[in-house]
Amino acid sequence: MIAFWVDNLPPFLGPHWGNFGIRFYGLAYVAGFLAAAWLLDRYARAGRSQLPSAKIGDFMAAIVAGVLLGGRLGYFLLYQPGFLRTDPLAFFRVWEGGMASHGGFLGVAVALGLFGRAQSIPLRHLADLSASAASAGIFFGRIANFINGELWGKISYVPWAVIFPRSAAPDTPPYLIAPRHPSQLYEAALEGGLLLAFMQWRFWRSDVVRTQPGRLAGEYLVAYAAVRIFGELFREPDASLILGLSRGTFYSIILAGAGVALIAHGARRGSSRAGAASR
Repeated sequence: MIAFWVDNLPPFLGPHWGNFGIRFYGLAYVAGFLAAAWLLDRYARAGRSQLPSAKIGDFMAAIVAGVLLGGRLGYFLLYQPGFLRTDPLAFFRVWEGGMASHGGFLGVAVALGLFGRAQSIPLRHLADLSASAASAGIFFGRIANFINGELWGKISYVPWAVIFPRSAAPDTPPYLIAPRHPSQLYEAALEGGLLLAFMQWRFWRSDVVRTQPGRLAGEYLVAYAAVRIFGELFREPDASLILGLSRGTFYSIILAGAGVALIAHGARRGSSRAGAASR
């Protein structure tokens, strides 16, 4: 008998034809973007956002493009370097998976810059708004990773370990496959649920978005890097190591550095405004 649960969940919701159908992975992105749009509308109605409700649709279109293009390019450049040179059409085979959250961050940064310039909205303010809602998408995305049986954890025999058939050679019997940490669920809870709660608490319970633009985005990057690095302790590296570190850990350290820079800049802006007000 198999002592651990086997992840044989179907990747499709309902019927499908080959690789075409309603995938949970696609639904995760839709749910994440809808949740972000709902939060942005709440901010606008509460008078805490420079992004008017009428522009949220355009803003979300820019964010969607940034996430998808950045995440897809980031996967190949950060985790599969050189792969596109030998198989450039792989970029379009999205049903095979392959998105990088760090690449998604870069794509969003570019999208924010272009949108902010076109709409005359400060980039750092848009970054704060995006950071406050980003983890909703990450939560649903990590759940989809678990459903797909991908990005599994390291071998473990804890009672809640899971057997992922895709972690072994095709047609390997489940009883011959080592159980692993369900690291996707750990990441959903930390990168998704925990960070979303923290960002919402900071957004609504402080005035940091108004007084120190960019600081909230910096806090998010640092917090994301911290929980991602912790999660990497349980996740099987899906690419070669860099300086002895998993790529997720290595890129998160860089992300944390960018977050510290944003926090420092926001603090200086806040001090300058306080000084001007006192004069």
